[in-house]
Amino acid sequence: MRDLTTAYIGLGANLGDACAAVLQAVQDIAALDCVVLTRQSSLYASAPVDSHGPDYVNAVVEVQTRLRAHELLAQLQAIETRAGRLRPYRNAPRTLDLDILLFGDTRMDSPELMLPHPRMAQRAFVLVPLAEIAPQAVAAGQMQAVQGQTIRKLDA
Repeated sequence: MRDLTTAYIGLGANLGDACAAVLQAVQDIAALDCVVLTRQSSLYASAPVDSHGPDYVNAVVEVQTRLRAHELLAQLQAIETRAGRLRPYRNAPRTLDLDILLFGDTRMDSPELMLPHPRMAQRAFVLVPLAEIAPQAVAAGQMQAVQGQTIRKLDA
């Protein structure tokens, strides 16, 4: 049996009841076979980056999994599909977005998956919730680089 890998997943939504969608996705991730949810950040709100539409609700979860990275990605994309995720164009507003941010020490650059996530260090909506649950995963310089981006913790 494969060893457990620690992975961090970014969650976001800005269409419909975004808070409910993110909270449901956390439950859906926790229910996956071969995945154990170990930590969950608070919910945060932020304006869209390189996009438009209502503010996003974001969070990050930590999981332990025996799945391989591509297998986890497939499971996350199935959750997105069940949540009504459409992909009409790049950075379109969405009912749910699930991204693998980090997958152990894995470095990967395939057409389907890049690890670590290629834009995570440029986005406060990823780094702030990630730092909340895994401060060792976020360098001080990374936080400094996104300090001008507005993000607020939600009471949820």
